[in-house]
Amino acid sequence: MPSSQQLQALAERHLARLARRVRQRAAQSRQLSYIRLGLFLGSVLLATVAYQSGYQVVGAALLAVGLSGFAVAAHRHSKVERSIRRYRRWMEIKQAHLARMRHDWENIPLPPTLPPTEGHPFETDLNITGPRSLLHLIDTSVSAEGSNRLRQWLLQREANPGLIRSRATLVRQLLPRSLFRDRLALAGALAARKQEERWTGAEFMAWLQAHANQQSLFPWLVALLLLAGTTLLLLLLALLNVLPAAWPFSLGVYALLYIARGKDYRELYSDALDLEVHLHRFGAVLLHLERFGYAGAPDLAKLCQPFRDPARRPSARLRGVGRIIAAASVQGNPLARLLFNIVVPWDYWFAWRLAQEQKKIREEVPVWLDCWHELEALCSLANLADLNPEFTFPEVAETAANGQQSPLLQAVQIGHPLLGTDARVANDYHIERPGTLAIVTGSNMSGKSTMLRTLGANLVLAYAGGPVCAQRLRVAPMRLFTCINVTDSVNDGISYFYAEVRRLRDLLAALRQPHNQPLFFLIDEIFRGTNNRERLIGSRSYVRALAGGNGAGLISTHDLELVHLADELASISNLHFREEIHNGRMTFDYRLRPGPCPTTNALEIMRMEGLPVEGK
Repeated sequence: MPSSQQLQALAERHLARLARRVRQRAAQSRQLSYIRLGLFLGSVLLATVAYQSGYQVVGAALLAVGLSGFAVAAHRHSKVERSIRRYRRWMEIKQAHLARMRHDWENIPLPPTLPPTEGHPFETDLNITGPRSLLHLIDTSVSAEGSNRLRQWLLQREANPGLIRSRATLVRQLLPRSLFRDRLALAGALAARKQEERWTGAEFMAWLQAHANQQSLFPWLVALLLLAGTTLLLLLLALLNVLPAAWPFSLGVYALLYIARGKDYRELYSDALDLEVHLHRFGAVLLHLERFGYAGAPDLAKLCQPFRDPARRPSARLRGVGRIIAAASVQGNPLARLLFNIVVPWDYWFAWRLAQEQKKIREEVPVWLDCWHELEALCSLANLADLNPEFTFPEVAETAANGQQSPLLQAVQIGHPLLGTDARVANDYHIERPGTLAIVTGSNMSGKSTMLRTLGANLVLAYAGGPVCAQRLRVAPMRLFTCINVTDSVNDGISYFYAEVRRLRDLLAALRQPHNQPLFFLIDEIFRGTNNRERLIGSRSYVRALAGGNGAGLISTHDLELVHLADELASISNLHFREEIHNGRMTFDYRLRPGPCPTTNALEIMRMEGLPVEGK
């Protein structure tokens, strides 16, 4: 398996090849522009000279040949321009992959910006959404709905083991199919009207609903067909002198009814064109999913069955709409339109056909879009695994441990997925059973908060069905609740301390809630918003309330007095991070160790930064 550095080198070489191809196509485009201009001006000039010299036939021939050459060059030029656009979009996809490997946030496309979910138990604390977040790193979707689907997976509040395993199976099957994933992204990117725009299916669905014909056209179509048939029969009988000429009366009734129902077919051609435009905007996506082989990927084939069903294939719908457009184009020729509609209700027939196609498409498009959005979210998780070969897929147990089974959480060399390999330090950690918690002490900047976020972010990935940044992770289904990034609110008149108290109240309520899944909690610097004396009293009481409950987790603190709770309660353990100072320079190894922290560094940091410190 190639390392992360090798993957980056491969990506750079691939981007260099793509850049060369774009330059070659751009040179071809410039040449064709000159050729088009030369053919047009040359043919017009030569034809003019020939006409003025009395050689009209020669002039006409020169003009025809020149304009034919111009048309050929224009067609070729259009193909080259489309190729350039495809290559540039392909480069953007590959550049985004490289940026994700390097954690180059400025060059990773930002997902659609949505406000954080109010009161969510971990979204803000674990940097799940927003700039430089887990969603920002992972999301490769080109549709707004695909991005939102992934967002929902990352923010789910309860773990569903069956659903997690189902998603993980699909992600594993997508993992080796990088070309399939990238071509799907390319097809979707080309569907966007603007380069920076995300495709959205809501617009298409709104158009379909707005153009839904609630009134059945079929009874009127039958009446018009009967009148048209009657008119033709009466005309034939009149020509054979079997009956008097009664056909003008029948034709008049037919014409009056046809005109009276004009609203049913008046916009036939424009409606058919609009439908084709909407379908073709993501037609490349549909056809890609329809034509892919899916060999060796049975679960993926099952997910994409709506695209492969012969009775519902997107290509069949595209062909059907194309035939209607071809037939409806007669509306552009008044004489032909009149002749066709005198004989048969041509416009009305194809208006009815279009209504039938729209009805089928209204039923099928939501299924197609849902499948595509699901695939986009799955592809994002597969891409995360592909770009990070050190990531692994977790083992998710069916139920939470009860002390007799395996641990609630067992992590080997777990690291933070938002940190690059050069900045990431991995640690081991495990939780045996519900009711236990660890107090994490350590100096400033030693890694306490990062460790909490490391565990939380990887659990979010595991429960979404994706890979995790760990050598091995086995975890039971748990609910997740954090108290890390508490903020005050000037507008609401809420202080930092009060906001923290409310957050911890909600966490305790979730812990005490009867539930078949224990709560995994992460608390950073408990009660930091108040004085030392009251913070210590409040912290002790709160930790005792957590211990023995239907949950487990970690609490980081600077209050070394809290470590003595481990002597009182067997369900509490101590962990710590430490620093070393050599020659006036402070260093951290970010390694998690058992026991309380033996050192502090606040005064040393103050002294190193030039602040006055008593006794120093």
